[in-house]
Amino acid sequence: MLTSSALLTDRYELTMLQAARHSGKADRPAVFEVFCRSLPGGRRYGVVAGTGRLLDRIRDFRFEDEELDYLRTNKIVDLATIDWLANYRFDGNIWGYREGDLFFSYSPVLTVEATFEQAVVLETLILSVMNFDSAVASAASRMVGVAGSRFLAEMGGRRTNEIAAVAAARAAYIAGFDATSNLEAGRSWGIPTMGTAAHAFTLLHDTEEQAFRAQVETFGPGTTLLVDTYDTDNAVRLAVSIAGPELGAVRIDSGDLGVEVTRVRALLDSLGAHHTKITVTNDLNEYSIAALAAAPVDNYGVGTSVVTGSGVPTAGFVYKMVAFEDEGGEWVSVAKRSVHKTNVGGRKHAMRRHDSKGVATAEILTAGHHPDITAADRELLVPLIIEGETEVQHLGSTGTQAAREHHREVMKSLPLAGLRLVRGEAAIPTEFA
Repeated sequence: MLTSSALLTDRYELTMLQAARHSGKADRPAVFEVFCRSLPGGRRYGVVAGTGRLLDRIRDFRFEDEELDYLRTNKIVDLATIDWLANYRFDGNIWGYREGDLFFSYSPVLTVEATFEQAVVLETLILSVMNFDSAVASAASRMVGVAGSRFLAEMGGRRTNEIAAVAAARAAYIAGFDATSNLEAGRSWGIPTMGTAAHAFTLLHDTEEQAFRAQVETFGPGTTLLVDTYDTDNAVRLAVSIAGPELGAVRIDSGDLGVEVTRVRALLDSLGAHHTKITVTNDLNEYSIAALAAAPVDNYGVGTSVVTGSGVPTAGFVYKMVAFEDEGGEWVSVAKRSVHKTNVGGRKHAMRRHDSKGVATAEILTAGHHPDITAADRELLVPLIIEGETEVQHLGSTGTQAAREHHREVMKSLPLAGLRLVRGEAAIPTEFA
C-alpha cells in the first residue's frame, strides 16, 4: 500500500526541477492554473470532483527513504536535487472551485501559488486526480439528471482498476448517485453501500426456489431477488410466493429493459406485490436511462459507463504556469502560444453571473484584477490550502457530503439547455472581462 504519493508523477517534473535549480529560477514565485480549453465530448457543462482526494494526496506528497533511494539508484536526478526533495513539503496556497461545482471552458478550477519548484512537481498528481474524478462526476451528473428522483447505484468497480473504483464511486456520489457497491468507498468516504446477489448465487443451488428461499431466510422479505437467470416471469411468481407481497425488489439484468420492466410491473401488481420495486442493470448509460423514463423502473444500477466517463474518460484539464514574479518583484504574465493550445496569461479571478431568477448566464474571468461583483454574481474560487495548511472542511466524508450538497444546489442554476444530452455549445459562455 502506498504511504507516499511522491512518485505518482512523471519523470519530467523532477528533471525540470533540477534544471530550474541549475538556472537559478526554481525559487521564483509562480502561479499555475488548472483549466480545460473546451468541454470534452461536446458536453454542456462539467463537474469538479476529486478535490478532497487531491488534498489528501498533496498532504502525503513526501519523499521518504524508499522514494529517495529509488531516485538515487536510478539516477533520475542529481544528489543536490534529491537532498532538496528529502525536505519537500508544499507550503504554498491553492485556491479552487468548490468540489461539486460546475466548470466551463477556461474555468480556473485550481490555482496554485508557490515557488516554481514547489508547484511544478505537483502537476501530474493534480491532473491525474482531477481529470479522472471530474470526468466520472460529469457523466454521473448527466445520468442523475435523466433519472429524476429514481434511485441510482454505482456498481462499476469490476470495470476499472481497484484504486480508480473507489475514486469513481466517490465522484458519482458527489454528482448525485445514491449508493455504491464498493465497500472501500463506503468506508473511506461515508457513501451508502448496496448489493445482494449475482447469477452465480442462483446457479449454485439445485433450484431457483432453493436459492430464493436461502436469500429471503437470510436477509428477510425486503431483499432484492435477481429474476432473470432462467425464466423471468416464472421467477417473479416464485419470488412473490416465497417472500410474499412485501418482497423488496426484483432485479432485471438482461433483455429489452423497457419491455421487460413493463411486463414485470404488471405481473407483480397482479400478484398483489404493488410495493415491490424493480431494479434494472445491464450496461446502462445516460441515454438508456433517458429511454426508460416512461417505464416503471424504480432503481438503476450503472457500471461501465459511469467509471469510464460514459465515453469521455478525461475532463481535458491542463496545468499551465500563467505568471511568475521576476527579480524586481514585478509579476509577469505568461501563456503558451502554440497552435490550438493557447491560453490567457495572468492569475485569474472567476465569478458566475446569474439573471434575476437565479439562472446562470455567464462565467466571468478576469486576468490580473478582481472583477466587479454584483448581487447576482457568485465568486467561484475558495481557499483549499493556505501556507501549506489544508482547509479541513474539504476533507473526508464531511467534505464529500458537502460537495454532494453543493452540486445539488448549483444544478438548480443551470440553464435548461445544459441538461440536453446531445452534443452542443456550453450551457453558459465564458467571458474575459
